Amino acid sequence: MGPEDRVMKDQTTTLDTSLTDLPRADWLEAVAEVTEEDGFFQTLGPRHFAAFAEDGATLLVTFETMQGIHALSDLAQPLGWDMLKAHHWSHLCVGSDGDTWFRDPAVYAFFDRLVDDGFFDEFDTVVFYGAGPCAYAAAAYSVASPGARVLAIQPQATLDARLTEWDPRFTPLRACDFTTRYGYAPDMLDAAHSAHILYDPREQLDAMHAALFTRANVTKHRMRFMGDALQTDLLEMNQWVPLLLAVAEDRLDPVAFARIFRARRDYRTYLRCLLGALEAEGRDHLAAMVCRNVTSRMRAPKFGKRLAEIEARIAENA
Repeated sequence: MGPEDRVMKDQTTTLDTSLTDLPRADWLEAVAEVTEEDGFFQTLGPRHFAAFAEDGATLLVTFETMQGIHALSDLAQPLGWDMLKAHHWSHLCVGSDGDTWFRDPAVYAFFDRLVDDGFFDEFDTVVFYGAGPCAYAAAAYSVASPGARVLAIQPQATLDARLTEWDPRFTPLRACDFTTRYGYAPDMLDAAHSAHILYDPREQLDAMHAALFTRANVTKHRMRFMGDALQTDLLEMNQWVPLLLAVAEDRLDPVAFARIFRARRDYRTYLRCLLGALEAEGRDHLAAMVCRNVTSRMRAPKFGKRLAEIEARIAENA
């Protein structure tokens, strides 16, 4: 069935079902019940699964951990189900139990089968998405769908110690094979239509990995003073969906990203990080300007208190 033959179906009832507080086996069974109505569910070895729900001509492929799904979704549902409900995108969730970087022959074989079956050819637009270890996987497996769009938040390029021995965060995973199938993520982007890498340049290790993704078809978007949980920040700022839409529609240029990222002006986590960074660098006059701006736009007593302390410090050092 081609995209032009698809009949949009209202899946709201089943997709609105809460999956919270379910044991692992029951949670997987519930996901399978939802997706098997108009798609499929497959286990991929002991630590991975794939859940596909078909709806529209745009396919979102997300890589997610079960732990992340429960932490980020009030209903304990894969993130991509939001796009199913709101925008009638089809969705393929490739999930893992824990951070595995999806380095598993069963996952390789699954994507090989999708390629052999022409699965990705049935969709007008394909978007691969992930954050952190899942962003590595989104970039690496995007090669299975030439012409795909990729959105990768804080991706690692590889954990191969010969290339990234400077990153001490994931040393237990270095024993995994990052040199064979779907291995070095930046190289796997060569067939992509476009890829977008999001990171905070003040997070040194994230910035070093981002540098390895330098390619003609890759655009890097810097999220300064946001820290190391950018996916959570985007969700809390309600900018995750607009970002995906911009990627799918080829609208995410630097200007469009700047407009999306402007939401940080009302995001207290960012404002606190910005203020803390300025004070740590001894830039009291700029810190005072931040506090004045925040208190003029919103009720923020803590920023008012900090403003008084900073102004007293400035006066003392005058």
